[in-house]
Amino acid sequence: MTSTTEITPGLSLRNGIYTYINDIDFKWIMAMKALDLEAVQAFVLTADFKSFTRAAEAMDTTQSAVSLKIKRLEDGLGRKLLERTPRLVRLSADGNAFLEPARHLVAAHHGAIGSFGLEQRRLIVGISHHIVGGELPMLLKRMSAAEPSLVLEMRVSTSREVLEDLERGAIDAAIVLRHDNRRRDGETILEEAFAWMAAADFEYRAGEPLRLATQAEPCSVRSMAIDALTAAGIPWTEAFVGGGVATTGAAVSAGLAVAALGRRVAPRDAVDVGAKFNLPPLPSRDVVLHSSVSDSRTRNSLKTLAAAIRATGI
Repeated sequence: MTSTTEITPGLSLRNGIYTYINDIDFKWIMAMKALDLEAVQAFVLTADFKSFTRAAEAMDTTQSAVSLKIKRLEDGLGRKLLERTPRLVRLSADGNAFLEPARHLVAAHHGAIGSFGLEQRRLIVGISHHIVGGELPMLLKRMSAAEPSLVLEMRVSTSREVLEDLERGAIDAAIVLRHDNRRRDGETILEEAFAWMAAADFEYRAGEPLRLATQAEPCSVRSMAIDALTAAGIPWTEAFVGGGVATTGAAVSAGLAVAALGRRVAPRDAVDVGAKFNLPPLPSRDVVLHSSVSDSRTRNSLKTLAAAIRATGI
């Protein structure tokens, strides 16, 4: 007598799926159903900023809270997403694979909220041209990822002009170099380290005037550089006058001259030639955020922007 086996509808297909998908991948797929959106956003921000601290600033929470969210996310997925060291946070192989889908999930969330026709917000920020350079695309990318519905209007000018715009209400916030001790308000975002930057093949002989790339007067960084050279008894001559870090940096990369630039915003192909040419050290300057906005959403957007700027120094 031939025996028969009763087949439960759907059981064969389910068994086939379980057989096809290995256990680890299946756990990941099942965990995806219960992802904590804030934890995913914390992971994306930490990956972009390479810092738990910066991610916490952007989310207006604590570093320990961000770390805990990501740990729970990793436990739920059964994967280690981040490699943690005392000085560095970097993506693991699984974290790198998860990052883009995580971005899409966060973007979909923002898109779903935006479907209700929420008013588009605009944030007008004046920023010193000494503070933005080659890192600007990454800065804007991080801001867009954190707040995709925000229209960021960025006006780049001298620190003095930016502060004047803030005082007359033309902008929401000003991010500038601290000029002197007369104005001590504002939030210090970071300390900008300045150095004598030049092309690797730039030539200079002691005793000859040092060829300088500067910005037009009045400029506090220009004054700082000239004062340092004068105090050290080093002759100099203007070889190029630009209108911001981008143009001054281009002159440096072209090998035309040496420039006093923030290390964070200097061209990637530029090198510090201060020790090589026995040039005087340059002081650091605080990068300061000034704002009088009071609504919580705009203040949180400024926190995200400040965190993104800090992250460009990592």
